[in-house]
Amino acid sequence: MIKTQEIISRLSRSQKRLSKSHRKIAQLIETHYDKAVYMTAQKMGEIADVSESTVVRFAVALGYEGYPQMQKALQEIVRHRLTTSQRFAMAADISEDELLDTVLKTDIDNIKATIGQLNRDVFRQVVDEISRAKTIYVLGLRSAAPLAQFFGHYLHFIFDDVRTIGSTGSDVFEFIARIKPEDTMVAISFPRYSSRTIESMRFARSRGVRVIGITDGALSPLHEASDLCLDAQTGMVSFADSLAAPLSLLNALIATLGVRNQQTLSANFRDMEEVWDTYRIYAGKE
Repeated sequence: MIKTQEIISRLSRSQKRLSKSHRKIAQLIETHYDKAVYMTAQKMGEIADVSESTVVRFAVALGYEGYPQMQKALQEIVRHRLTTSQRFAMAADISEDELLDTVLKTDIDNIKATIGQLNRDVFRQVVDEISRAKTIYVLGLRSAAPLAQFFGHYLHFIFDDVRTIGSTGSDVFEFIARIKPEDTMVAISFPRYSSRTIESMRFARSRGVRVIGITDGALSPLHEASDLCLDAQTGMVSFADSLAAPLSLLNALIATLGVRNQQTLSANFRDMEEVWDTYRIYAGKE
């Protein structure tokens, strides 16, 4: 199997050995990679003016079992190279009537792919690490801010000291300046990755803190900056990040942490229910 990092360069080096039809496909991928790698084999064949079967044979010629395997490998590269305008252009060839089904099916596929690739041992280690931390810092900037807010909100029910750092006017380092080795940082970022998040992760590790990354794959810079890393697929249809799988992964972490710390959680909920009832926090009770 060809390594994903080498695919585009191998296309360039191999064009002299490719047939005329295969060269058309290679040229399409290199020239319009931002759109091409999200096309079906049939669509790519139509644009390159070759048959769908030729596209499949092209993938096999590069060492893949078939077109889906080549497409997935190419997407791993391309997702890290796309600008926001290129993301937006990806949806240009999809009709408005098709977008609803396309987006929802993409989210479903992302969750399925996340289930298939998730490292269960690392997941358990992450649960251990968060459970024994004195203070838990949850960091998510830009499009990852809602994920950090969601995760931090529910961690507050389980643990005494949770500090969520999301979209804020203050500098991130003001919030993490006093982070200590007995603490844990959970940092969340997806393409396009936040450079401030990566800098904060490196700072935390320099202070002896164990850092957990939540990102999209082995090519993510969060892998290098973390001690433990969990991946969730974020294949997108347009300019907006698909956060269905990351949110589902965080939900699984919350559920597992709740079970691991169920006595503490039960006691906390008893106290909170009294407060919620007394001050009518939730609707439905007079």
